[in-house]
Parts: sequence; structure tokens; C-alpha cells
Amino acid sequence: MKATGIVRRIDDLGRVVIPKEIRRTLRIRDGAPLEIFTNKDGEVIFKKYSPIGEFASFAGQYVETLNRTCGMSVVVTDRDTVIVTAGVSKKEFNEKKVSEEFETIMEQRSLYYSKGDEERISVCDGSSGYVKYAMPIVSEGDIIGCIAMVSNDEHISTDTESAECKLIQTAASFLGRQFEG
Repeated sequence: MKATGIVRRIDDLGRVVIPKEIRRTLRIRDGAPLEIFTNKDGEVIFKKYSPIGEFASFAGQYVETLNRTCGMSVVVTDRDTVIVTAGVSKKEFNEKKVSEEFETIMEQRSLYYSKGDEERISVCDGSSGYVKYAMPIVSEGDIIGCIAMVSNDEHISTDTESAECKLIQTAASFLGRQFEG
């Protein structure tokens, strides 16, 4: 565990403030869910909670099916990292932080599609392949992640009426509903 040298007191309601510098570094947003753990040494550990991470096995089966059925290379992310992949190198993508450009796609809350050669966005910094289609996964009004089709094709041209596009939209909607209720 890395020491920060920052000390905070617990207030009369049992709250503790996580310093802004730490929240910014770890990309913890206002309202972000945190898991709380304790260990036998008396340490209290806060960990960012990823609802998609809880369903990684299920999401993995879903994207494997998309890959086998349609030949699509697919990645599923939570807000910060790649959770599961199919059709691309797991070593290159899994558990890597998403790029700032990909994070922007999620924040727009709508379908993203590549508009050709001038716009190439990678899921992760330094990864091969470019986002062809991406759709944020929304559950109960909150963005919890994103599903994207990735292509190594240098000349990506997309069509919002294509079957691939519709499949990505359907997958995002389906995965989002798994977290509701």
C-alpha cells in the first residue's frame, strides 16, 4: 500500500473526506460507489466498485457469442478499465485503463461510430485497433461502462444502419438491463 502522508479526521457523522488529489488521480467522481474492506491489521480499504466487474463472466460469454456468431472483435469496459474482450488480444486490452478519448465517448451517452480515416480512437492508449462502434452501457440513468466493436482495418467506414451497429446498441441495452431492479 502506498502512503500519501495525508491525514483526515472522522466527523461526528462518521464521514471522512477523500482528498481531491487522490480522487483526481484515481478518477473517483462525485457519487461514485466505493467498496469498503477491512483486514485483520485494522486497515480500512476503499476500492472503486465496478458493477460490470461483478458480471464479467456473463459479459464475457455474451461478447464471445457476438465474436463467434458475427466475427466482431468486441470489448466491454467499466468507467475506467477494460473488463472483457473477444476477438482481440486479452493481454493487450484486459485490465488496461481506457483512453481519454474513449472516456469522452461514454460521457456523450449516445452511439459513437467512426466517420472514416480522419477519426481513429483507441480503447486504450497504445492498443492496436480502433473503435468502429461504441455504445455506453446505462443502468438506471447512470453510465456504468461501454461496449465497443474494435477493428484493425485502416480504412474504417461505418454505417449506422448496419447489423454490427444494431448489435452493439442491443448489447449495451441488454447489459444495462441486467443491473436494474
